Amino acid sequence: MTDQHATRVRWRILAILIFLMLATAFGRLNLAIAGKFLQEEFHFTNEVMGWILGAFAFGYALFQIPSGWAGDRYGPRRTLTLAILWWSTLTILMTLVPLAVGKSSWWRLAWAFVAVRFLTGVGEAASYPNANKIVANWMPAGQRGMGSSLLLGGVGAGGVLAPMVFAGTIQRWGWRSSFLLSGILAMLFVIIWHLYSTNRPGEHRSVNAAELKILGASEGGHRAHSCHLSSTSLRRVFASSSVWALIASYFCHGYTPYIYYTWFFIYLTRVRGLTLTKGGLWGSTPFLAMTIMAPLGGWLSDKAVVRFGRRRGRQSTVWFGMTCSTLLLWIGSHTANNISAILLLAVAAGFSHFAAPSWWATCIDLTPEHAGLLSGLMNTCANLAGGIAPIATAYMATKFGWTTALDVAALVTFCGGVMWMFVNAAAGLEVGSETQPATLATSLSDRGARPVAGANRSSQIRHPGPKA
Repeated sequence: MTDQHATRVRWRILAILIFLMLATAFGRLNLAIAGKFLQEEFHFTNEVMGWILGAFAFGYALFQIPSGWAGDRYGPRRTLTLAILWWSTLTILMTLVPLAVGKSSWWRLAWAFVAVRFLTGVGEAASYPNANKIVANWMPAGQRGMGSSLLLGGVGAGGVLAPMVFAGTIQRWGWRSSFLLSGILAMLFVIIWHLYSTNRPGEHRSVNAAELKILGASEGGHRAHSCHLSSTSLRRVFASSSVWALIASYFCHGYTPYIYYTWFFIYLTRVRGLTLTKGGLWGSTPFLAMTIMAPLGGWLSDKAVVRFGRRRGRQSTVWFGMTCSTLLLWIGSHTANNISAILLLAVAAGFSHFAAPSWWATCIDLTPEHAGLLSGLMNTCANLAGGIAPIATAYMATKFGWTTALDVAALVTFCGGVMWMFVNAAAGLEVGSETQPATLATSLSDRGARPVAGANRSSQIRHPGPKA
């Protein structure tokens, strides 16, 4: 009897998920590129445009936890399919808002755009948590970190490509093309996803016994364990000053990236005077920096923990990343030369993401048993800050100028780093639990997943979003 070669269905599932994550990045960033032209056509003020740009983040933030629950209750395959169909349909409907509402009343039109973008964010909130739950189900334990890193790579690739692609389509076909392209692309990918995927390997007809054996520990273990949320241990967690400092600091961390997600392209073309084509090209640089710097920061955070211990290791990585981000933001906003300023601001975004993995690893360090809950609350607060950022930036840019608006972002970034003085990643919060330092693999492997039965405790964590 010859040995059976394992099928590779898990890699096809992962490949489809990567393309879905790329599509979610397109769905998040289309308004950032089209916003300049939408604002000019309908004569919206910066303040009104700030509300339209920020609405997505509020919807995304408020439905992080409910969408994770839906994936646990109804299965990630169905939840992901319905969520993407939901937000892709709403993305296409953005092009019809002026026809449905009319142009006679600017405030009705503006609030219609706000409503559609809020509901789009509601749909996208389910994307990463449920995609990462699929990774937890379909990848062996030793490869989940790589699987989730590749999902983040899909988000990063979408961030890099979106400004260039949309700048080209808008130049040729107008601002509506960015929403049509985003919605249709997501619908095509999700149809492929729904027809080919299953929640678990054992449900897929193309998976053979050899591949099931590779995935057996993951599949079998997930059914065996459930996370018990005792009221006593929860009170212990939320009585911790480290927990509240972690949440508050990540709120600050969530502020600045949303300026890049919303206003950066408009800043480049309107304030810096770049052409549409050059704005699309240079508008990709912050997302390229984020994609490169985030895994580097996670790796160095783990190295720092080994050398200095959990508290100083996590703190030093965050302090270095947030300090560099603060300085580069301030210097970039005050730099006259366009190319130098853009590169400084792009690297500032990269250093912000360099610090980010330490927040997620610290959720695990502090409370492995409740890491999913803590990371979900932390990520919700970060995205609420993301909703505030476009509105506050618009107000300050109008009243005081763009330099002041970016200086405030630098100050908020600095505050996020300073709050780590009160975060002690070595303070285990569960009686009788052994909290081993979380690594980059564990902090990435289940960011976005609700606590999964049978998963290693240190992998129970949920990911930020669009910030992924």
